[in-house]
Amino acid sequence: MTHASRFPLSFSRHEFAGAFGDLGTDLPLLVGVVIATGMDAPAAFVVFGLLQILSGLAYRLPMPVQPLKAMAAIAIAGKLAPTLLAAGGLIVGVTMLILANTGALAWLARTVPKAVVRGIQVGLGLQLLTLAVTRFLPQNGTTGWILAGTALALILLLRNNHHVPAALVVLALGVGYAGVTWPPKAPAPWGLHLPALPDRWPTGDEFARAALLLALPQIALSLGNSVLATRQVVTDFFPEREPLSVRRIGTTYGLMNLFAAPLGGLPVCHGSGGIAGHYFFGARTGGSAVIYGTALVTAGLFLVGDPAAFQRLVPGPILGTLLLVEAVTVLLLVRDQWHAPLAFLLAIACGLTAAFVPYGYAVALGGGTLVAVVLRRRLPMPALA
Repeated sequence: MTHASRFPLSFSRHEFAGAFGDLGTDLPLLVGVVIATGMDAPAAFVVFGLLQILSGLAYRLPMPVQPLKAMAAIAIAGKLAPTLLAAGGLIVGVTMLILANTGALAWLARTVPKAVVRGIQVGLGLQLLTLAVTRFLPQNGTTGWILAGTALALILLLRNNHHVPAALVVLALGVGYAGVTWPPKAPAPWGLHLPALPDRWPTGDEFARAALLLALPQIALSLGNSVLATRQVVTDFFPEREPLSVRRIGTTYGLMNLFAAPLGGLPVCHGSGGIAGHYFFGARTGGSAVIYGTALVTAGLFLVGDPAAFQRLVPGPILGTLLLVEAVTVLLLVRDQWHAPLAFLLAIACGLTAAFVPYGYAVALGGGTLVAVVLRRRLPMPALA
């Protein structure tokens, strides 16, 4: 029996609902990078969508693709040139391929304890929670809070409803609100726009700058969240499936970035939060990633001639609500460490470090593992699995 026949894709309404579970993370970063760097919006959306489709087909799981968060944040803050971002993506892609295929990632997976991996996830959940509460939920003032409260109530009310998917109802609410409040003189978001390829290749100087400015902080986050935590969350949600190897995750991570950069796409990764978002809203197969990718390709061709206008289609409070749900879903994964208080405390300490300390993911990954090794040698009991 082939891999595809054992794990067929589904395109049910639940896959459609789950397909947009990571929108609260992706859309602000995607639009933010496009506006800040001046990269071609149709190319960015189309490439990002194609990678979603390929990931769904390859893994047969709700395993979406996300923008590289550290790189995206630095690019938005510094308004970096698209070629510099492309150089960073190529460097990270090649680095991950080397780590995956030399056994370095496998060694890391054997060395880093589960409590530290959970800590990385706690850090991500805290950052997503902070982003939702501080940036998106307060948009539109009192009206925005009412919109967000309504969206959250709908999610809770429809959480276990097998006939009316919550995420689709919330997205419809957002689009309806956008239609009613659309500024009279604001440009319409639709119109055919074909992607444009980058006009030049990064220079040697740009590769050198990107290595220090973009690749170094991103790799630590990627090792923790994109590889180790992603493998763990797939095991959590799909225990019946054969565990994914870190080599496979690292290899597809690397290849995606080598594919994206020459076509004008954003640097990307896999991510435990994305899987959690898709899963929470009902996705159980790679069909959700295929649906999501198709929607992004369509948006790239017909809806993002003006990225700012496109972003108005999904109001900030709606994005914030989706992001809030994803954050809580990721944070709750640490519950399995509660049975071992020392492991739980280590996970929380690593999470706080990852979320709020400079280069926190690198510090949490290295420092947490070192602490775990020391504790294992000094404690006679299996306090840290």
